Amino acid sequence: MAPPVRYCVPGERLCNLEEGSPGSGTYTRHGYIFSSLAGCLTKSSENGALPVISVMRETESQLLPDVGAIVTCKVSSINSQVFLSDLEPSLNNPVLFLQVEIYKSFRPGDIVLAKVISLGDAQSNYLLTTAENELGVVVAHSESGVQMVPISWCEMQCPKTHTKEFRKVARVQPEFLQT
Repeated sequence: MAPPVRYCVPGERLCNLEEGSPGSGTYTRHGYIFSSLAGCLTKSSENGALPVISVMRETESQLLPDVGAIVTCKVSSINSQVFLSDLEPSLNNPVLFLQVEIYKSFRPGDIVLAKVISLGDAQSNYLLTTAENELGVVVAHSESGVQMVPISWCEMQCPKTHTKEFRKVARVQPEFLQT
């Protein structure tokens, strides 16, 4: 019977340097081997040497963004410094956003365009930013459940109640709009 497949996330500690040597998709720090990719852990050894510890992406079965990629995500929760989100479509990869005034920028349920700036660590697979004008909230719903419309780069309005709410609104480029 084949051993179970172990999936790793960026920043996950895999083993110490006495148990293996680093291979592709890994890095060393403070005497340990860490994953630098999201993927499958592999161990291979030859002639009784320490096994080479590697992490390999399954490119055919999953499409994972790299640093610099623009991604679409849904805000799941926020606090005063960061908000947590899931990449779409349902990759189950938590991400962290860093933002100065988080409550004036995003709300849970918002759909956001963001750029991957780091593959993150064991707590979050990706670190994202919305610092560019083209990035930010693209879909938001008011408390009455109606999709809001952008009225400036920092506000959206409910067309039903005319209530205004702060958001970091994305300036979506015309070539990305569906007609």
